[in-house]
Amino acid sequence: MSPAISVGKPCEKDGWIRVLGVDPAAAGPTGYGIVESDGRRCRMLHYGALQVARKDCAGAALRDVHALLCRLIEEFAPHAMAVESVFAALNLRTALRLAEVRGVVLLAAAQYGVELHSYAPRQVKASVAGHGHADKRQMQLMVRALLAMSETPEPPDAADALAVALCHMQAEQARRRLGLPDETVISKSRAGSAAMGSSSRSTAIRAAAATRGSLPRLVSTR
Repeated sequence: MSPAISVGKPCEKDGWIRVLGVDPAAAGPTGYGIVESDGRRCRMLHYGALQVARKDCAGAALRDVHALLCRLIEEFAPHAMAVESVFAALNLRTALRLAEVRGVVLLAAAQYGVELHSYAPRQVKASVAGHGHADKRQMQLMVRALLAMSETPEPPDAADALAVALCHMQAEQARRRLGLPDETVISKSRAGSAAMGSSSRSTAIRAAAATRGSLPRLVSTR
């Protein structure tokens, strides 16, 4: 696992929204990042990337990703999780592997009763960098600027996870401001049911592109 960076767990305040962003990977590190915002300020709490070593058991990597997400949920208690959707242009084998990792993310979210939201890669890039074709270096620099970080987040997988969390922050702020329905949620568990290990109901809803395309930029200040 790549070294995780954390600024500690701040005191809870009314109005703050905390999001766990996940950048699932078919091969390579799975990035994760935790961001919180009160609508005006936005700050990073923790980020890193899980590099799973090659193991004999095919499910060992998925088990490790699941264990990591469960630990992060228990430690930081996010209000929501945000994950990148499967990129349509991927080849079939890569898409299937990525879908397996996403399935583990959905499982962890359902077990703890955390809403899970999905965003297309281009939407994440557009919301953070201003256009949907930003490269990884541009994303790293924009994430650093928006979160007022003293260092550029490394590795790029961790920066991508922070970007997914920021994308959800922007969408959630716009939804609340305009009174729009939440069209990105793909799973929502009943309160308290996950803590008892009960199953949660998940739904998949396609987001309206016209609604998302004109969201305002997220501005971060400290």
